[in-house]
Amino acid sequence: MAERVVENLNQALHGLLADDPALTVLGEDLVDPYGGAFKVTRGLSARWPDRVLSTPLSEGGIVGVAGGLALAGQSAIVEIMFSDFVALAFDQILNFASKSTAMYGRRVPMRLVVRCPSGGNRGYGPTHSQSPLKHFVGIPGLSLHEVSPFHDNRAVLAGMLATGRPGLLFEDKVLYTNRMYADGVVDELFRYDLIGPDADVARVRVDEEEQADCVLVVPGGLAARAVAVARELLLRDDIVCQVLVPSRLWPLDADTLLPPIARAGRVVVAEESTAGGTWGAELAQVVHRRLWGALRAPVRLVHSADSVIPTAAHLERTVLVQDTDIRQAVKEVVSGD
Repeated sequence: MAERVVENLNQALHGLLADDPALTVLGEDLVDPYGGAFKVTRGLSARWPDRVLSTPLSEGGIVGVAGGLALAGQSAIVEIMFSDFVALAFDQILNFASKSTAMYGRRVPMRLVVRCPSGGNRGYGPTHSQSPLKHFVGIPGLSLHEVSPFHDNRAVLAGMLATGRPGLLFEDKVLYTNRMYADGVVDELFRYDLIGPDADVARVRVDEEEQADCVLVVPGGLAARAVAVARELLLRDDIVCQVLVPSRLWPLDADTLLPPIARAGRVVVAEESTAGGTWGAELAQVVHRRLWGALRAPVRLVHSADSVIPTAAHLERTVLVQDTDIRQAVKEVVSGD
């Protein structure tokens, strides 16, 4: 049986710490027996007590210290307990880490990753359920990634550190208990492969890769919802969807996404953040600009409602993007409504 996403992340950190003696992992309550709020760091401090450190409750301070380690030539991974609080480290990310690669007259590698457990659908309420990725889109020198059930996190994290560019890794909390997909198999109907020069885009499809009525593009946190929609649309409505899940969201590299979208001529981009200045909006303008003549319908964006996220589960579901929202968007795009 495939490992769960949280186990994959945990093993990724074990492997990276073993490979790189200059790597430090920092965050609140990381040390065993707690092992972090979601147990991603369980067992790390027992093996590397000098390099896996619990810190005071101070997101700005933690990211600042990690940025200093990276500036001094070491590597650092920071865990923010809930990504809502990465806002407290915004200045360190915007004005220190991202600029440090290029403001000293020569390129300075900054091997820094800030891990951000994000997203809702767990009843954690207004201040522990947001998807703040959009607030970091477009910062020069900064990369944004999102965990998915298709991408091995050791490769993702190692790749982020190897670029020498500071980055944020968003981790949808619902994914932690999901199992990773393996061996190219999603279920009895769908297969997946990793495409693109860096194999960082997961493509979920039926057998014929050219066959699709619509392409769904989603970050990793929405992957399971998008796959469920593709399955239901195929079985109930005879609509064939291809699902694309990029690991790196920013800087935006649409070259791998555009050919499948052009073949289908229809695309829905879904993300859990609220609308306005988002990764999905940036992708939409690229698709419009480069595929205008090939599109059979305007790009359709799906976002969460413009609202504070409620704690009560039945109210939370009305605010955050659900399977039904994505399915309705696809049916409208395909039908031309």
